[in-house]
Amino acid sequence: MRTKKLRDIEEKERRRELKKRQKRKAREISEKRRPRNREYTLVSCFFVLIFVSMIGYLIYFNYAKSDDFINSPYNTRQDTFSDRVVRGKIISADGQVLAQTNVYEDGTEERTYPYANMFAHVVGYDTNGKSGLESEANFQLLTSHEFFLNQMKNEFKNQKNTGDSVITTLNADLQSTAYNALGDRRGAVVAIEPSTGKILVEMSRPDFDPNTISQNWDTLVNDSNDSSLLNRATNGAYPPGSTFKVVTALDYFRTKGSLEGFSYLCEGSITREDHTIRCYGGTVHGQEDFYSAFANSCNSAFAEIGTMLGGSSLKKTAEDLLFNKSLPLSSYKKSTFTLNGKSSVAEVMQTAIGQGNTLVSPMHMALITSAIANGGELMKPYLIDSVVSSDGETVKTTEPENYKRLMTTNEANILGKLMKGVVENGTASALNGRGYTVAGKTGSAEFDENGSSHSWFIGYSNVDDPDLVVAIIVENGGTGSEAAVPIAEQIFDAYYYDKQ
Repeated sequence: MRTKKLRDIEEKERRRELKKRQKRKAREISEKRRPRNREYTLVSCFFVLIFVSMIGYLIYFNYAKSDDFINSPYNTRQDTFSDRVVRGKIISADGQVLAQTNVYEDGTEERTYPYANMFAHVVGYDTNGKSGLESEANFQLLTSHEFFLNQMKNEFKNQKNTGDSVITTLNADLQSTAYNALGDRRGAVVAIEPSTGKILVEMSRPDFDPNTISQNWDTLVNDSNDSSLLNRATNGAYPPGSTFKVVTALDYFRTKGSLEGFSYLCEGSITREDHTIRCYGGTVHGQEDFYSAFANSCNSAFAEIGTMLGGSSLKKTAEDLLFNKSLPLSSYKKSTFTLNGKSSVAEVMQTAIGQGNTLVSPMHMALITSAIANGGELMKPYLIDSVVSSDGETVKTTEPENYKRLMTTNEANILGKLMKGVVENGTASALNGRGYTVAGKTGSAEFDENGSSHSWFIGYSNVDDPDLVVAIIVENGGTGSEAAVPIAEQIFDAYYYDKQ
């Protein structure tokens, strides 16, 4: 009995010891496998993360970036869209057709431009490549949001669907006014709504007829004299002349903290280190404070101010106003500013009055003026207000967007006060007392050794609650008051009186 019990006890102990050994062995095996499992887990998680990231990017690309890539002028895929869609219309903000495709009975298509040369650069062309809005809005114009049943019916009949129309911010009446006011002279006009960034006018001359672009292509591309294909509004590069004095004035205010206390006796010229700057026509302005020096566009005073400020200070303020910087536009010529701390006194004096090596486009000057008119905040400029289907349904709308604060509200107010004085008591007095208020700055930008100059004007209307910004250049037009100011006058008059 005892022997049996002893055997049972021994058997239980043996089994217990066997289980312990089995558990110990399983634990050892598990511990050996654990590092390998951890490696497998890490690799698996890594590939899962890559997969999820790819899915996320594909979703983001399809919803946020696909239109940009498809609409790129380098994307040849767009050419296939025209096999299924009739290119949509480009329409002005006031309902005028600027570009359309006529479809004839034999199925042939012809792109036509009812206003011919007037919108040539901003609307562009669709033959021999693409330019202007024809390029920028190519994807929208070749996309159809026509009612889906109509699309199915058209596809069943092997007929094309109608592309969406692009409603622009351009005002045909103001564009026509600017075009006729500039006449046969070379130059450019830009008009912007400062509170939104809507571009109402963008025109450039010499120009071309987009209806005959194919026939005249060889002549146009080899036209080195007139450069008719060049959009001078956005891609022209001109010395800013006295319009640059808004930059010099801003730098002075930032440096000194006030315009009060400035005094200068103008004797018609100033000489520093054997370099002489003369006021236009040798005019002697006499004793001036800052406001009268700005209103009179006194070169001598501003050359003196430039030497007080120095090249480094002027460069910083100029670059704050987007010189040497990218602009919020799809096509433009970057403005250049070469002054720095090592520049000579002569270079500083010339640059402070808008001469020297500084070059700027009319569009850039319009953006600076828009920021001044809008309390220092620059709104992102845009040309496409909305996209609508052939059925009249809105597909997409552009909302105004802040781009960047170029200056403080106080700084903008100071510049606005200076520019208002130019109209009330200075070189743009022709714009005073016309039933609306204007703040502006004229400019005469010399471009050759004979003293020939381009005529500039930048400004905005309804000073207390600005409505419209204009930037105008007339090549070889003389002073700003001679050529550019009368054009501004006609545009402002058309804006306020023609729509009544």
